[in-house]
Amino acid sequence: MDIFADFSARIAKALKGLFPDAQNIDTLLQRATVEPPREASHGDISSNVAMVCAKALNTNPRDLAASLKEVLSSDQDIKSIDIAGPGFLNFKLADHVWHKVLAALLEAPDDFGRSNGGSGEKVNVEFVSTNPTGPMHVGHTRGAVFGDALASLLQFSGYDVTREYYINDAGAQVNVLAQSAYLRYRQAHGEKNVEIPAGLYPGKYLIPVGEALASEFGDALLDKPEAEWLPLVKPRVLSAMMDLIRHDLSLLGVTHDKFFSESELHKEKMQGENSIIAQTLESLREAGLVYQGTLEPPKGKAPEDWEDREQTLFRAKKFGDDTDRPLIKSNGDYTYFAADIAYHRDKFLRGFNDQIIVLGADHSGYTKRLQAAVKAVSEGKASIDVKICQIVRLMRDGKPFKMSKRSGDLVTVSDVVGEVGRDAVRFMLLFRRNEATMDFDFAKVKEQTRENPVFYVQYAHARANSISRTASKDMPDLDISEAALQRANIALLTTESEVEVLQMLAQWPRLVGAAPRAHEPHRIAFYLYDLAGVFHGFWSKGKLDPSLRFVNREQPELTKARLAMVGAVKQVLALGLGVLGVSAPDELS
Repeated sequence: MDIFADFSARIAKALKGLFPDAQNIDTLLQRATVEPPREASHGDISSNVAMVCAKALNTNPRDLAASLKEVLSSDQDIKSIDIAGPGFLNFKLADHVWHKVLAALLEAPDDFGRSNGGSGEKVNVEFVSTNPTGPMHVGHTRGAVFGDALASLLQFSGYDVTREYYINDAGAQVNVLAQSAYLRYRQAHGEKNVEIPAGLYPGKYLIPVGEALASEFGDALLDKPEAEWLPLVKPRVLSAMMDLIRHDLSLLGVTHDKFFSESELHKEKMQGENSIIAQTLESLREAGLVYQGTLEPPKGKAPEDWEDREQTLFRAKKFGDDTDRPLIKSNGDYTYFAADIAYHRDKFLRGFNDQIIVLGADHSGYTKRLQAAVKAVSEGKASIDVKICQIVRLMRDGKPFKMSKRSGDLVTVSDVVGEVGRDAVRFMLLFRRNEATMDFDFAKVKEQTRENPVFYVQYAHARANSISRTASKDMPDLDISEAALQRANIALLTTESEVEVLQMLAQWPRLVGAAPRAHEPHRIAFYLYDLAGVFHGFWSKGKLDPSLRFVNREQPELTKARLAMVGAVKQVLALGLGVLGVSAPDELS
């Protein structure tokens, strides 16, 4: 039950009744909001509908607000309506509205807030997609957690979601990785003076790979030229690195439905069929979107793919990009962007009109070019939302860690999860907008205080469970089974503190409906923290005022009503934590 959607419909009905001949009301209402006011003193629901619609309806906002107030004042669910400022409508609702919300939650607790807003629409969420050159470090972790939570959020709203990982296994860095592993292979054979030169990967994580190569090939590769051993070493080291990455992802509770290999884009198919990239470029040529030309040098530092020569270009500017983009390098190889276009065309051909890609901060300039690519290859039928995850600074003793795969000085996912746990890592990385830089303070995520959001929220869930145990102990004859609490007289919940909790619960359906549309899982983390705050606040008031305690031996019916509310809080916390991939413990040590 989404009371905000409900009252939005009531306002729309009232507006259409006032202007029965207006043809544009539905369009106008798309820009109107019905939401909790910023200040609690302003009421329970606030709407800007009068300000949004007045001009188009040839009236002024305050007059329109007054007319709406007159029509809606007879609604039995509304206590009062105030007109504020230039024409805001502020509603105070009757207590029984909040009781209806609680009743709906108790009747179908697992489905509270769920919707079929996605209508089974296919969505591809590509995330992590780090180069397979070593274990994941914390810089990759934020994108992994964000992408996984976003996918779960979309699934909660009825989308058919595919989690995808793009394996960058066709670039020069993979040859460098194989060369690094080959040196570890030589070391495994006892060669004492083998050094890892600058430009290669010196990380110790390649030592087991070298040992595995030695076990498999013996000394057969030692005297072979690179052209012979490279094709043997490369697929094995890639497989080992992907095993490392899958293991790191499992530590975060992340699994992918599909792993797509970049090398597949470059392969020529059987019976002489062109590669996926070649097919893509041919389709773009047929559409008049590929041409031979030159590019003006960009202002400031030139990008890696800019060359001062006539070259094969994609008409990216036609689709909103800042410049057209090269497709073929001077040596005849395809550019990275050519592969990107082909890959996203492949997604479209697999039925994904709705695509999301999660990238790191160093890819912030990719948004327009990827959007242009998807528009071009789908003839405007598909779209892509590029989500950028800014850097995470690990803090210890007030100093940030330095991370580099090339240097081997890594702070890995395994390190971080091993120290603070999966729940803390996931919740803290989601407790901030993805485009905002954040500090991950090891000391703070270990605190058992309100300053540690994950503890604060999980403690609320554990406290709700503890209250139920206390009731069973103190009032053993009181039936507090799920069925009994569904029949509780929740109309007894009328104090300011009780209504405040119910109002927070009522926000869940609206929030979990809006967050997937905006692709913003952080909203869930923020809401859970606020819900936990209201719940902890009620519990604290009960310590000072016995009449507000959840368990009252003198008032069994009120106790049951409050326990029903406590169970509802526990359920919504569990639903939200589940979306975020964080556990909802019944006890905290």
